[in-house]
Formats: sequence, C-alpha cells, structure tokens
Amino acid sequence: MTATAASPAIRKSLGEREMIVLMALLMSLQAFGIDAMLPALGEMANDFGAEGNDRQQVIGAYFIGSGIGALFPGMFADRFGRRPVLAVCLVAYISLSVACALATSFDMLIAMRLVQGFSCAGLSVVPAAIVRDQVGGDRMARLMSLIMMIFLIVPIIAPAIGQVILIFAGWQAIFYAMAFVGTLVAAWVWLRLPETLTEETRQKIDLSTVTANMGQALFNRQAIGYVIGSGLVFGSLFGFLNSSQQLIGEAFGMGNYFAVIFGGAVLGMVAANFLNSRIVERFGARRVSHTALFLFIGASLLQLWSANQPDQTIWQFVPLMSFNMAMLGFVGANFSSIAMQPFFHIAGAASSVHAALRMTLGAVLGVTIGAAYDGTTVPLAMSMLICSLLTLVIVLFSERGKLFTRPNAS
Repeated sequence: MTATAASPAIRKSLGEREMIVLMALLMSLQAFGIDAMLPALGEMANDFGAEGNDRQQVIGAYFIGSGIGALFPGMFADRFGRRPVLAVCLVAYISLSVACALATSFDMLIAMRLVQGFSCAGLSVVPAAIVRDQVGGDRMARLMSLIMMIFLIVPIIAPAIGQVILIFAGWQAIFYAMAFVGTLVAAWVWLRLPETLTEETRQKIDLSTVTANMGQALFNRQAIGYVIGSGLVFGSLFGFLNSSQQLIGEAFGMGNYFAVIFGGAVLGMVAANFLNSRIVERFGARRVSHTALFLFIGASLLQLWSANQPDQTIWQFVPLMSFNMAMLGFVGANFSSIAMQPFFHIAGAASSVHAALRMTLGAVLGVTIGAAYDGTTVPLAMSMLICSLLTLVIVLFSERGKLFTRPNAS
C-alpha cells in the first residue's frame, strides 16, 4: 500500500484521548510563543534599547494580532475544512518564529510578533470547532476541560524552558525552539488528524453567508454574555502575563525564581480543569462556572486588600493569584462550551467570531493593565475586581437574571 493511500486510513483511527492531546498541543503552541518569552523580556529590552514597560509589547502585540486574526479562520474552516486551515497556521507559526529570531530591531520584532499572532490565530479557533463537530453539551465542556488541563502544562514549563535556553543560547534560540516544536506538531496533524467537517455543514464563502453566520454567533443572547465575560476575566490574566516579569522579577526581587513562581501559580488552573472534567457532567457547566465566578470576585477583593497593605510580600501575593487563576480554570472551558452550544451547524464561524471578540477584548485589557504597572500589584488587583464584576453583569444579561440553571440537562 502506498503512503498516499495509507494516510487517510491511518487518520481514521484517531481516538478521543489522542484527539484531546493533539488539540491541546495545537493550542499550546500559542501559549509557548507567549510564556517562553517572559524570562527573556529584560534581555530583549536591553539588546534593542527598549525602555520601561515597552518590553511588554513583545507579548501584547502577539495577543492583539491573535485577537484580530481569530475573526477569519473559522469561515475558511467551515468552507474548506479544518485540516487546510491548520496547515496554513502551522506553516505561518514556524516561518514567523524564524523571522522573529532574525529581527534586527525592536520595531521589527514587534511587527513580526503582530503578524505571527494574526497568522496563527487559527490554532486557537479551529480546535474548538473540531471538538464541537463531534460532541456538544456538558460532554463538550468535559473534553474542553481535559484539553485545557493538558494545554496549561505549557505555561508551567515554558518559562523554565525559556530561562534555560536564555542561559545557554540567548533569546533568539527561544524562537528557533518555537519553530522546532511547531514542526513536530505539524507532522502529527498531517499524519493523524482526520477532517471533521461534514458536507452537510460546509458553508459558502460569500458576503451574505459569512455576515449571517457571524451575526448569528455574535448576537445570540445566550452566547454573547459568556464570550464577553471570558474576554473580561482573561483580560485581567493577560494583564498579569504582560507585567509578570517586572512584578515577580523586579518588584518582589525574585527574578532567579521567576519560572518556578510563575509555574506554581498556573498549577491551580491545571488542577481546576482536571476537577472540572470530573464534575461538569454531573453538575452542569453553568452551575460550576457561576460558582467559580463568585469565588473569583471574592478572591479579587482579598487581592485588592492585600495589595494596599504596606510591604506586601511575594508569599501574600502568589497564593491569592494562584486561587484566582484556578477559578479561571473553571470559568474558561465552561464559558466557551456554553457559548458554542447553539452553533453546531456553523461551529467554525462561531468559534472564530467568539475567539476574535474574546482575544481582542482580553488583549486590549491586558495591554492597558500592563501599561498601568507602577511597581505594585494595585493596578492588577483593581482590574481583576472590576473585570469580574462586569463579567457577572453580562452573564446575568445572557441568563435573563437567572444563575445556576441547567437547561437541557438530559
């Protein structure tokens, strides 16, 4: 049997566990492209003469590019299939990682990061559409939690990987590592991932169809509160990512332990996603995520109180931040799954427009919060409280004032 003939047969054997791991790895490429950079921001700033908070643009530009770029992959994935869109995104990820390593100025690096985020946005959009092609309801929330649990291993280890690379090879080698990992994942996708788009759900690419599909996904009352809510709460997390190197390394003077402290904070999200995968089908995505949102608000109040105490220590900050990140573990997968429920027939378009709104809102908030960094944790704590309260308001709008319900529980 030829390789060409064998490939489709091989791809048909993809099971649920392998699908979960592969979807997580696709999404993890984005996380690796962000979190592995964090220890190197100071050295990049020194090499290019960037001042103050300007170093945060290496992260912020990628976030903004991803948010804008997420608007487009879904409609192409609904027309041409999931695999071709992933192939384009993976090639862009690999080639632009090399381009970033070869940048000769800070402006060129930021421009390449912006283009990379835009071109690779499908790595965040298409996996959700692939999952929605196959399952729905609370089962989708369970699978997304397992995907997120594996995905979150990367933010734990990526700063450590970046720090080790930085010691032995310099910050450019981090981008070469991104290209290498991207190549491995691309090979896995090519050999194993089947096409999940069916002929019945294939959509046309014309202005009226695209506008109707995106409008349907964007203006559905049940979904929109959860999309905006995700953007708000994760915007506060992006604010932490943007300023974490300065906050942990400089304000608290723990630069040598940055990777360990940052990874420890993310562990809560991993544990939360694992627990969510075990309980969400029993209690329902709404009940779990609404409870987590209230706990997030309470922890944000404590975070703000702690931030305003004189001589706040790293050991006062990290446990509260870790708890907040754990609550986001319950919020993220569940909010995304709830928002996707009405859109089986246009899963790609819905995933795309939701991701675009969520990422753009989160990126803008993250850049704004990061720019407000003043050497203390006060701006971050204040933003977390405000964003979580606004999330509660917009979720109440989507649910018509009724929380903790479980529609279509059967």
